[in-house]
Amino acid sequence: MKRWDLTLLVILILEICIFAYANPKFLMPRVIFGSINDIIPICIISLFVTMVMITAGIDIQAGAVVGLSSIIVGVTWQDLGLNIWVASLVAIIIAALVGLLTGYIVAYYQVQPMVVTLGGSFLYAGLALLISTLSSTESYKGISGFPESFVNFASYRIGGVLPVQVVVFLVMAAFAWFLLHKTKYGRKIFLIGINQNAAEYSGINTRFIIMSTYVLSGIAAAVSGILLTSYLGTAKSDLGATITLPIITAVVLGGTLMTGGKGSIIGTALAAVIIGVLKFGLPLCFRVNMQYLDIPVGLLLLIVISARALSNRPEVIVFISNLKKKLDTKQDLPLIKTT
Repeated sequence: MKRWDLTLLVILILEICIFAYANPKFLMPRVIFGSINDIIPICIISLFVTMVMITAGIDIQAGAVVGLSSIIVGVTWQDLGLNIWVASLVAIIIAALVGLLTGYIVAYYQVQPMVVTLGGSFLYAGLALLISTLSSTESYKGISGFPESFVNFASYRIGGVLPVQVVVFLVMAAFAWFLLHKTKYGRKIFLIGINQNAAEYSGINTRFIIMSTYVLSGIAAAVSGILLTSYLGTAKSDLGATITLPIITAVVLGGTLMTGGKGSIIGTALAAVIIGVLKFGLPLCFRVNMQYLDIPVGLLLLIVISARALSNRPEVIVFISNLKKKLDTKQDLPLIKTT
């Protein structure tokens, strides 16, 4: 585990201790797992957005893809008569195609990822709203009445305590960690982020690798949309409207550089849980209004980005180096005995 990952682990433990001290109920297993249950979409998507950002890209359309996937599940099940699990598979395939289109434009046409995914966020949010009008149910009500097997899936708790959603997150985190840190594919992602031209000259199909990261991000968004639909028992076109900021914050806080070439799945996973616990603990323990929870998340993002930018300045590096030398010199000074 890297030093920053250990720092995040300490922050998470301190966060839990503070909330538990303020409200002892916070440590109840059902309560603390319930808090994680509510932010599983952020946790899952941020794992694969990490790969996108390591290639020096960004994906801010994931929230719109969550809503698109949710409404596709609802409409194909209710109005087209598909089996609910087949409808879920259709949503995953469409989300993968969405990621493929975005990745193709970014990689092969070399359009700025921010511009492409910003346009995609509006496009797919609009498509989700358009698809919702095809349903026999009014769009503002959402589509409900799903089969019990589907609704109970995301709400089921193993042993009455551990939610299935947490298990899904852990499995996907393990898969993402192995893919990024233990395979040639992952090493290619890092090399592309460090220097795409050098990666290209070394024989790596950089365009295909970049495009594939957006496909993985789209699939993760679809899985999150399906889990969220199952958990809430309702399919709506705007389910992921508020998760874009927490996703990007989790990735950056987890140690991924905005300029690419550096990132960690463990760091992202820990950062996502930190954000989730923060957004759950503040209302429960300190009665912070739910409407204001984006404020601490936004501040966290600004502080991390500013601190990293400051730490990379030459004068700051020199100052820290000189400070370390002075501390080392003081420790090496012999003790003088006084009589």
